[in-house]
Amino acid sequence: MSYFTIDFKDGKVLMLDQRRLPEKEVYLKLGAYEQVAKAIEQMAIRGAPAIGIAAGFGLALAGLELRKVNDHSQWWQKFGQALRRMARTRPTAVNLFWAINRMNHQAIISRDLSSSERAELLVQEAKKILAEDIAVNKKMGKNGAKLIRSGDVVLTHCNAGALATGGYGTALGVIRAAVEQGKKIQVFADETRPFLQGARLTAWELKKDRIPVTLISDNMAGWAMKSHKISKIIVGADRIARNGDTANKIGTYSLAVLARYHKINFYVAAPLSTIDRTCPGGENIPIEERSLEEIFLIKGKRIAPKGVRGWNPAFDVTPAGLISALITEAGVVKNPNPAKIKSLFNQ
Repeated sequence: MSYFTIDFKDGKVLMLDQRRLPEKEVYLKLGAYEQVAKAIEQMAIRGAPAIGIAAGFGLALAGLELRKVNDHSQWWQKFGQALRRMARTRPTAVNLFWAINRMNHQAIISRDLSSSERAELLVQEAKKILAEDIAVNKKMGKNGAKLIRSGDVVLTHCNAGALATGGYGTALGVIRAAVEQGKKIQVFADETRPFLQGARLTAWELKKDRIPVTLISDNMAGWAMKSHKISKIIVGADRIARNGDTANKIGTYSLAVLARYHKINFYVAAPLSTIDRTCPGGENIPIEERSLEEIFLIKGKRIAPKGVRGWNPAFDVTPAGLISALITEAGVVKNPNPAKIKSLFNQ
């Protein structure tokens, strides 16, 4: 690829600023964990796996910032502040907490080392999270590509590609893998209001890869299913409960309902790290609500009259009963339920 989502070099987190796409490819250089936390909150980087990777690198920076703190209790007090700060950034994406727990575990097992040695191990652990994510996505893509036939017209929502991960993609990873196998497919991409991840990011990625893509507004999806014979729908996920209920970008639930009516298979592609085994069902998933300015304004220009009320949940929850299959690196489970999801972790 001619771009990368996130990396760590010379003590800095390098991050493609997704707010500037598709007009400009600008990389942020972040040297403090607070800068990374703000970048996550302000959606310079987004997508559950990428958020987890960013959190890992942010906590690695926290370790580097504490290299000269030799007092054990003071070190843990300050690192605890960094852990709590990172946890407040995007509450729905469970990969965030998965990465935070993993980095905290690394700090705990290296507690007898010097602050400088511990910092280096935190950097290495964050780099492992990035490398493992790319490998997991490629394996997931191969698993999911088995569900795609040459000639399929695939609809996707939001952005679940390289930009939402370490560099290959979940839903778009499945599409990429199918194309790499020589399958001729077309993609329809929802624009994904209000942040326009489909229009700005998914269309940009697919164009870069020379994969045929047609951009539609969100409210065209049902008619596209009927008129353009959409054959598959593939989306990513920000958190999957242990019963298979799935939180993803707002608008996903509507697609699942439309898919059921039109008898179209609805697939969710996500790594095992997105499955929250502590969460029994969708009603227990916290739904982030974002600033109303995202729906009142487009690129700083107000499109709604002042004084009207707004509501801006960033995610919705699709019941497991509407999901045809869950695609993971451990395999594909059709009609996911608690027993089938549990079996994935035994692969």
